[in-house]
Amino acid sequence: MGFLVGKTAIITGAGFSQLENGRPGSIGYGTAVAYAREGANLVITGRDVAKLERAREELEASYPVKVVPVRADISSRADNEAVVQNVVDRAVGEFGRIDVLVNVAQSSACGVALTEHTRDQFEAALYSGLFATFYYMRACHPYLKEVKGTVINFGSGAALAGDFGQASYAAAKEGIRGLSRVAATEWAADGINVNVVCPLAWTSQLEQFQKAHPDAFAVNVQVLPAGRFGDAEADIGRICVALAGPDFKFMTGETITVEGGLGLRP
Repeated sequence: MGFLVGKTAIITGAGFSQLENGRPGSIGYGTAVAYAREGANLVITGRDVAKLERAREELEASYPVKVVPVRADISSRADNEAVVQNVVDRAVGEFGRIDVLVNVAQSSACGVALTEHTRDQFEAALYSGLFATFYYMRACHPYLKEVKGTVINFGSGAALAGDFGQASYAAAKEGIRGLSRVAATEWAADGINVNVVCPLAWTSQLEQFQKAHPDAFAVNVQVLPAGRFGDAEADIGRICVALAGPDFKFMTGETITVEGGLGLRP
């Protein structure tokens, strides 16, 4: 058994996703697999109930853990505090504790120039990413404080580099990075560890993009120094597992932007 046995993690955006080779096809699901492998019970969220149920079935069949899927969609038209509180209540009601919060969920209009972005597109990115991270962090804080838990948020190299066509996505991700730094400062006294991961993983979306637009893929998606992209579970998920471990508690009060060990772009 792993070192997260008895722990509970909330992972947003963790519906089932699979690559053609059978590996996890999204960062959220890959992280869920990595946590389940270490024995953590999970509350997973997303918009697609069928994908959440499939994730639960796969994880519970493979590992001795319990997985609670909860549909949750943070948007400008939702009662977001109620949506998030429902997730938190389900976690506490089922497991009695929250040890780790992993904010992965994010939608955005990619490839759209700043001057062509609509307000709806911009709001969709901010609500699904930045606002969702804010609501989940605030709602989980009392429970994380009880166990001196961990928050893992996701930034992006697209924001750090200012990639073309990523205006709303970059704004959301940089907002998350700033929010995380403030939380690390304010929550240090509570013993809560806050970190940011900026990954570049091979996902089903990239796989589909490569097939549909091979020329555009070759121009816009850079080959990494290691000659491969990060694996959603073995690389990104395992980083998230490590950040939840006791060896990282000495970093409480600081954020560390994890750029990976594969020559991944931050």
